[in-house]
Amino acid sequence: MKGVTSENKPLTATRNLYIETYGCAMNLADSEVVASIMADQNFKTTNIIEEADVIFVNTCSIRDNAEAHIWGRLKEMRPHKRSKPNMIIGVLGCMAERLKTQFLEKEQIIDLVVGPDAYRDIPQLIAQVEDGQKAVNTLLSREETYAEISPVRLSTNGITAYISIMRGCDNMCTFCVVPFTRGRERSRSAASIVNEALDLYRDGYKEVTLLGQNVDSYKELDDAGNTICTFAQLLEKVAQIAPDLRLRFSSSHPKDITDEVLYTMKKYNNICKHIHYPIQSGNTRVLELMNRTYDHEWLKKRLDKIRELMPDCGISTDSISGFCTETEEEHKDTLELFRYGQFNFAYMYQYSERPGTLASRRYPDDIPADVKLRRLQEIITLQHENSKRINAALEGKIVTVLIEGLSKKSAHDLRGRSDQNAIVIFPKEQYEKGQYVKVKIEKSTITSLIGKVIEVIPHP
Repeated sequence: MKGVTSENKPLTATRNLYIETYGCAMNLADSEVVASIMADQNFKTTNIIEEADVIFVNTCSIRDNAEAHIWGRLKEMRPHKRSKPNMIIGVLGCMAERLKTQFLEKEQIIDLVVGPDAYRDIPQLIAQVEDGQKAVNTLLSREETYAEISPVRLSTNGITAYISIMRGCDNMCTFCVVPFTRGRERSRSAASIVNEALDLYRDGYKEVTLLGQNVDSYKELDDAGNTICTFAQLLEKVAQIAPDLRLRFSSSHPKDITDEVLYTMKKYNNICKHIHYPIQSGNTRVLELMNRTYDHEWLKKRLDKIRELMPDCGISTDSISGFCTETEEEHKDTLELFRYGQFNFAYMYQYSERPGTLASRRYPDDIPADVKLRRLQEIITLQHENSKRINAALEGKIVTVLIEGLSKKSAHDLRGRSDQNAIVIFPKEQYEKGQYVKVKIEKSTITSLIGKVIEVIPHP
């Protein structure tokens, strides 16, 4: 079954839907669910905004800059509304959940506002708008997972795809708005996830990424509340579909990367040896303020365990500089952990207070902006040194790559990712998207590896 039908106002004529998606991969997966729901209402997606009858902007609230960009983008859409008065413009996602009716009050072109758990209601909300009313549904749910909706793959390369396996988050990190915009944690059934992955494989996809706000805390429960499938068990079920179906997952919480998960990753060659390991800070006191449930030494020991079991595992991270009351010495603990961790890649940000979070209510945002920026730059500089050194050490080595398509910089080159999630660029020659190849690395940059194909392989 795909999507839902509207009992109020079924649509018969085909119309065009344009979706812009901001933020994380979960938002992209949500946009694909929305496209499926709209397809059942005879809407087809378009990449040309001028053709649209309905425009949806799927939003992100993780940082203030993200929200400011979206407000600016909505202003840019005013001419489209003026030239096509019957066009419907809606705001979806986390920012819609956080601000709710403020969108209708601040931006007249907005017709409907829909939170992440209310996408099934979109056909009814559109019918309400067509009757001359503004429409809002931002109710959060403890059950909604959209498990039986088959997503419409947007901007797909036909090779890689996302599968959303759970929604929401129960961790309550004090800096994070996700529990308030996406609700409590709940998981899809393992059977529905395996079936979606199997369908993708049969359609020619070669790689799936399992998604969740805290993906490794996935657990399927029976009616009595007992766990009947852990994340490690789910990984194994998907890995067993086919040896040439690559498997990745994102995003993790260090506390939930269990030994069971690590041993399962080690067991299956088609589970990529890459773990996202978001430390956020390297200082124990700051981590306690963040409610991250681990400390500096625990992070090191867990890194040691990952590398003991999988010495070649690629590890990436997240960090926040200038969190509330962070001292200069505490910032140095983060730098020290970056040196110890030798992360392949990192998402690095300065602290941005989000209204409604626990930190905004409990702690003063008291680190000056210039200090936050300087500390961030120190982390970035160190990470660039690490990335440059790690990538340079791969020169002369051979890596297995799944070809995803053309390089972003040249139509004469192809790109793909290694098992460890490194971007690899190589001459196009006779090779094609979807092939597995062995590439000998000849040179490197901070962000990518450059080489030449030496062999095509049936699967890794």
